[in-house]
Amino acid sequence: MSEGNVVIEPVEGKKGRAEFVDIGRAFAAREPHWVPQLRSEQLELVDPGKNPFFGHASHQLFIARRGRKAVGRISAHIDRLALELPREQGFGPGAGMFGYFDAADETIAHAMLDKAEEWLRSQGMDRAIGPISMSIWEEPGLLVKGQDHDPMIMMGHHPAIYREWIERAGYARSKTLLTYDLDVSIDFPPLVRRIVQSGKRNDRITVRPVDVKRWDDEVETILSILNDAWSKNWGFVPFTNAEIAYAGKKLKPIIHPDLNVIAEIDGRPMAFMLTFPDLNGVLRKVNGKLLPLGWFHILRWMRKPMGAGMRVPLMGVLKELHNSRLASQLAFMMISQIRDAATEKFGARRAEIGWILDDNQGMMAIADAIDSTVNREYAIFEKPLLS
Repeated sequence: MSEGNVVIEPVEGKKGRAEFVDIGRAFAAREPHWVPQLRSEQLELVDPGKNPFFGHASHQLFIARRGRKAVGRISAHIDRLALELPREQGFGPGAGMFGYFDAADETIAHAMLDKAEEWLRSQGMDRAIGPISMSIWEEPGLLVKGQDHDPMIMMGHHPAIYREWIERAGYARSKTLLTYDLDVSIDFPPLVRRIVQSGKRNDRITVRPVDVKRWDDEVETILSILNDAWSKNWGFVPFTNAEIAYAGKKLKPIIHPDLNVIAEIDGRPMAFMLTFPDLNGVLRKVNGKLLPLGWFHILRWMRKPMGAGMRVPLMGVLKELHNSRLASQLAFMMISQIRDAATEKFGARRAEIGWILDDNQGMMAIADAIDSTVNREYAIFEKPLLS
């Protein structure tokens, strides 16, 4: 496809994927609060031979060029598991996606979106949803609030102008994802402390650290709760067995047991909360490079991430407890136990909770109750694809 003197080409092979990733890194580096990520990890995410997401997805990557210069990139992809969901949950039949969106100007942005839409339409899709890069569990949404501070681990960071370009291409916001900032050096309000103490007096309730010696089993427990707890949420796509194994392997190096807990009632796992030290701090220091000594600094930091910010990317309570006082109590107990460990053992002062869907009233109420405030917003847009 050619738009004026801009040519948009499909990406092929290992070399093409490497260029696709490097283009994204070059665009991201223009942003003052961008944090360089590990290139090897970014390559793995777009490699069908390594990322199990592609076991249930088809895709095409594109690069835009003006002359010999790369001036943009975009992905078009279809998650077959997402097609099986009800439309009222955001995806469903006909839902194609775009992601990895970067452009030098609005003309290029619209040309790339047109190309992604053309590919999705050729695959029988009737809607384009994005940006989602590339699984809903990786980096969903476009940053529309919060460009004035560094992102935390596994969160995207995008120029504010991208929102205008996407909207002027005919897209409307479909969903907003929120992250909440929390000062963990300050104790929780009295009401929350009373709820936590009440739970601690209940002999039926146990909140325990994950057991890293049984890590594979713990991952299965956590993700089975997640698949149940989130099953009715907007945008939910269940983890496959291959993705569960992959996630467990990738997450194990950054897991500190005291920061990741499972809540049980009468010995039955009912809820979980994961917390990751913010690796972005050390990635900035090593400029996202493992060589020559980046690997050494990262490994040393992971053993004892003192003073790091903490991110709570995932929590879940089994669906049978939803809308109950017990669900909130378990959440407060897990948050409180992790907060104590983060401050006492790692000297943490700040945490970020999210993302949280803007219609998840239960989680938003919990975030408000512990005096956290919204610090970042991510938007997911949608557009009908006319034949």
